[in-house]
Amino acid sequence: MERSIRERVPPLLTDLYQFTMAYAYWRAGRHQEPAVFELFFRDNPFGGGFSLFSGLHDCLLFLRSFRFTDEDVEYLRSVLPPDSDPTFFQFLRGLDCSGVTVNSVPEGTVVFARVPLMEVAGPLAVVQLLETSLLCLVNYASLVCSNAARFRLAAGPRRKLLEMGLRRAQGPDGGLTASRYTHIGGFDLTSNVQAGFLFGIPVAGTMAHSYVTSFSSLEEVWPQTLVAANGNRDQVDLISLTKGWLGRVCDLLGAEPGKIREGELAAFLSYAIAYPHNFLPVIDSYSVSCSGLPNFCAVALALCELGYRPRGVRLDSGDLCRQSVNVRLRCWAIDTVGVGTHLVTCTSQPSLGCVYKLVEVRGRPRMKFSEDPEKTTVPGRKAVYRLLDTEGHPFLDLLCLAVEPPPKAGLPLNCYPLGWDNASHSVTPAQVICLRQDVFTKGQVTHPLCSAAETRAKVQSSLQTLHPRHKRLQEPDSYTVSLLYTRTRCY
Repeated sequence: MERSIRERVPPLLTDLYQFTMAYAYWRAGRHQEPAVFELFFRDNPFGGGFSLFSGLHDCLLFLRSFRFTDEDVEYLRSVLPPDSDPTFFQFLRGLDCSGVTVNSVPEGTVVFARVPLMEVAGPLAVVQLLETSLLCLVNYASLVCSNAARFRLAAGPRRKLLEMGLRRAQGPDGGLTASRYTHIGGFDLTSNVQAGFLFGIPVAGTMAHSYVTSFSSLEEVWPQTLVAANGNRDQVDLISLTKGWLGRVCDLLGAEPGKIREGELAAFLSYAIAYPHNFLPVIDSYSVSCSGLPNFCAVALALCELGYRPRGVRLDSGDLCRQSVNVRLRCWAIDTVGVGTHLVTCTSQPSLGCVYKLVEVRGRPRMKFSEDPEKTTVPGRKAVYRLLDTEGHPFLDLLCLAVEPPPKAGLPLNCYPLGWDNASHSVTPAQVICLRQDVFTKGQVTHPLCSAAETRAKVQSSLQTLHPRHKRLQEPDSYTVSLLYTRTRCY
């Protein structure tokens, strides 16, 4: 994994202006000034009520391996102005993250707009250089993980979900990232073999329409025999056995024998002989009702007669709702849903819009003012607390100055909702959780790195605590994020 991160996200995977700023900081003698940045997003994605924080694992590996090679430095020398001080490039060659500290929400946690997910502190030039890479690692991972969680909520807990979007993903790295983080978000399986190899995600796949249409007659089926599942070594002619069932199936389903596609039947038979324990064909290469379903049923019944259990069918095109209902009524239950394009490309919202903003330099708060009030930042180094009600549901995330005492369970406090015109109000939490933790200090990862399976479990646990009104896929209730309010000072 760490080698993969070094290859995928080297220090040069950033915007040029990070280096121009770093050079200007260095020339002014400000490059070692202590600075603090916060990473957050401004709106919950997909019109939903929440997001899932993902990508931290890769961020930590990136930070741990962050350093420039001689080749990197020589390239930067060629793209920066020729009159740049050569000593700056020596400075870059010795740069690493040994002075960087990261305080973060745990990966897989349900999060909300405007909450600082990561606090990155360290020498000004270094933490500035980290901006683009950290945003790249968090933005898409959190977006596609959140999208996957919405599909899981729609499908319910029992139905299996298969991610199969590699061919529609934004390049190879986008495909691998999608497979990993959709699994973390709630998908059970992937069609991506490399993702299975790298991340331990269960893989699944059957056949394409090209396999079905490559056959034209039963003469192409070879071998034509199959032994029974009970270990009897006698070879059984599967073609003859299936033909016997096909007539009865057509009578039962009201299908016309003359509309049965022989090539499709040949494809199903050939695949069944190759995979008698895993027979699951795609049945919509031609007509589902006239050919695909009757052919499947005939081959499936022949396999059953030999002691095998067919796995099911795959529907890939046409009116999937109508077809799935018809198939389920006639012979099979729909227990797995495969999603590709709309899952991995996040069609309805292609970007989460995370930002990385300076909030403190030399211990002094920094604030961005903007003509767009939504882009005005909250200054100062902060602590983030999640307040829970008596039923254990989160109802408010509270931002406080880091130096202020934490809120206490059972005691009222005044707060001011972010982004609202309302006046301050008082709340009394039944429980208080400190939302962030130290995860990286002095160049070392200080919190155990979780596997994809562990983070996936964290996602489901975090979602279960969230009140159903915030998990509605349409018109969810807004979750409150507030600033601490006192008599003497309000942020």
